[in-house]
Order: sequence, then structure tokens, then C-alpha cells
Amino acid sequence: MRVQQVNEELNLKNILITGAGSFVGTTVQRHLETFPDKYKVTAIGTKNSEWKELDFSQFDVVYHVAGLAHSDVGKVTEEVKKLYYAVNCDLAIDVAKKAKAEGVKQFIFMSSAIVYGDSAPIGKEKMIGRNTPYSPANFYGDSKVQAENGLLPLQDERFKVVILRCPMIYGKEGKGNFPILEKMAQKMPLFPKIENKRSMLYVGNLAEFVRLMIENEEDGIFWPCNKEWSNTSELVKMIAECHGKKVRLVPGFGWALKLMSHLTGYVNKAFGNLAYESGLGDYKTDYRLYTLEASIKETER
Repeated sequence: MRVQQVNEELNLKNILITGAGSFVGTTVQRHLETFPDKYKVTAIGTKNSEWKELDFSQFDVVYHVAGLAHSDVGKVTEEVKKLYYAVNCDLAIDVAKKAKAEGVKQFIFMSSAIVYGDSAPIGKEKMIGRNTPYSPANFYGDSKVQAENGLLPLQDERFKVVILRCPMIYGKEGKGNFPILEKMAQKMPLFPKIENKRSMLYVGNLAEFVRLMIENEEDGIFWPCNKEWSNTSELVKMIAECHGKKVRLVPGFGWALKLMSHLTGYVNKAFGNLAYESGLGDYKTDYRLYTLEASIKETER
């Protein structure tokens, strides 16, 4: 008896995660596996040709997490740029085409808020809405745009495509900019007090959102994010408190940070503005299992 037939009889959805061992992929897999009567999950790597040999016809859903994350894009070779397009764009489209050809019903792609460009500088608002156009600032953002443009036309009545334009994802064992804030929160007794708005997404909330996409057999573009906007200064203070430390927020450093932003892009990444409009990340079923405060406590636990 075929695996798919057995799963149908047990009323299980068989899910393939491409990106085995990744922070997001592993977290989502663990969450789905807490529903053993609903989902069966398999994870596979994509750094070799193993995925090409796998029979996709046994799966109902492919959740494509594999990709190159954002890094310093200031000075890179043409070879590195080509690699970003090969992994973030070409690989995603190739996996989706194989999924469609072999009868998979739904393909979920991890895109990013980076398709809208970098954060606005300190003091300037950047509020993203449903109709905000693409505006990639570099090859990393453009690789995600090109992937979306290649994936969406594959959708039809038998093959559903879900695009998740996630803002910064954080959580225990996560990478990126959040661990930098964690280190500063534990070492700096003083920290600049800056007013900014950033949309973020706790990985636990993302995991539930992905589950709902699968459960409800969705298609289309979505903007999952925490309900609350984050303020970088208050975030650092919150992290410090989780470790029994106190950080005093000091006003009046805006001018200095603006000067520093001309020397390094990390300043605007940390203190700039990039937020989703209120309500943009809402869904018909609440997926936000954690508030911002609860997610920080869980991450620092």
C-alpha cells in the first residue's frame, strides 16, 4: 500500500520541509510534530542532489525553507551574487516545479520583508501595506523577488502557492541581528533611547502560522508578524531584564547615530524603521501564541 494512501486513511497530511537542520525548519517541524494525529513531517537537505531523487508524490505539502540568509552585501564578488540567485531563486523554483509535477497540493515559500528594501534611516518612517511595491535594495532582496515571480505563475486549481513575506525572525538558537542585541543588552549599562518601529516575528508564532496555512489549505501572499511593533531601545531593555540586568536608556544620541549610519549600514538595521501596517499580519485564526514580552522571555529562558 502506498505511503500517501496510508496517510489518507489515517487522515494525516504528509509534509516535506526542504532545509533540514535550519533554525526555522527545525522549529516548524517540532511544532507540527506536537500534532501526531494530523501531520507527518519529513525534512531533507538541498545542498546535494538528494532531494532530486526523492519521490515527492507521497507528500501533500512542501515547505521550502532552504535559502541563503542576509549577510553583509556591501562588498561581495559576482560569484557570491550568482550563488544567492542560484539558491534563493533557482532552487526554490526547481523544487516547486518538481512538487507540482509529482502531485504535491501546496507549496509554501519563505520570502522576506527584504523584497521592500532596507530599513528607512533613523527618524524616517517606513510603513509597508498590502499594495506596497517591490523595492529590493540589493541582490539578496532581488533574489527573493525573482523567486516570487517564478513561483506565483505555477499556481493553479491543483497546486497552491503560499508566499510568506516575513520580517526579522527571532528565537532561541536563531541567527541574524537579534543575537547582537542580546549581547549588547547583557554588556551595556547604558543604551541610546531612540524612537523607531520595527515589525518582527517570533519563530513560535511563525510555526503556528505555517500550521494554519497547511490546515486551511491556503494560497496567496501573507505577511505574518507579531501583533506589536518593536522598539529597539525597549527591546534591549526587555532582554536585559530577563537576565537580571538593568539598562538605562539615554536620550539625545540620535544625531550621533545618524552620523554613524553613513559609515555602517548596521545602524539603520538596528535603529531604522521598517514596519507592517497595523492589521496587515492578521489572519482569520489567531496564530500569535506569544506576545512580544512572552516571546522575549521564552527566547532568553
